[in-house]
Amino acid sequence: MAVIYPSLIAADLLNLQEEIKKLDPYCQGYHLDIMDNHFVPNLTFGSAFVNAIAQVTYKKIWVQLLVDKPENWIDQFFLPIDSIITFHIESSQEIRRTIDHIKKKKWLPSIAINPKTEVEILFPYLDRLSQVLIMSVVPGFSGQEFLPDVISKVDRLVSYRQTSGLPFVISMDGGINKNNIRMLKEHGVDIFAVGSGIFKSEDPVATLKELNTLIA
Repeated sequence: MAVIYPSLIAADLLNLQEEIKKLDPYCQGYHLDIMDNHFVPNLTFGSAFVNAIAQVTYKKIWVQLLVDKPENWIDQFFLPIDSIITFHIESSQEIRRTIDHIKKKKWLPSIAINPKTEVEILFPYLDRLSQVLIMSVVPGFSGQEFLPDVISKVDRLVSYRQTSGLPFVISMDGGINKNNIRMLKEHGVDIFAVGSGIFKSEDPVATLKELNTLIA
């Protein structure tokens, strides 16, 4: 079953606890982008903010590390078991060690790739991952248009998953909305991070419900 994680980078940060309270009944969890203004040209949340969010919701936390040397961030988090930690393959020289570090915390390791990165770079690590993330925009800012060329990466991952028998799930982040989410689910995407597609609508709760219906 496909699921949606509202991406809090696009939420009303001055009213965030109330936003979460309204969305909690209708989502699997929340996606949080940590950006360091080095790996990507933007600066967002720190680890203390993420830890605080984990205290105000009973839903799963999904952290995406858009930072240089993500391995240095892992010990800063205090999150429930089975939280998802995603780091970018383009940002780390310690890929296997970072995966193992995440697993020791009893979290789910996930690797992301940017739109220009070939998906085959993930294949040597898929037996150690719970999830992979295909970026469908150039990371850094919310509200960008979906890049359709990434769909072929999903198709190749689905094919590899079928032939290998590995249980990893496929997630996608960037430009996802009611016009493309059903098509992406049909291609094999299991988890969606949706920011502007929810929070920039007139009624985020109604929009989330509609998106859930489209992937049901």
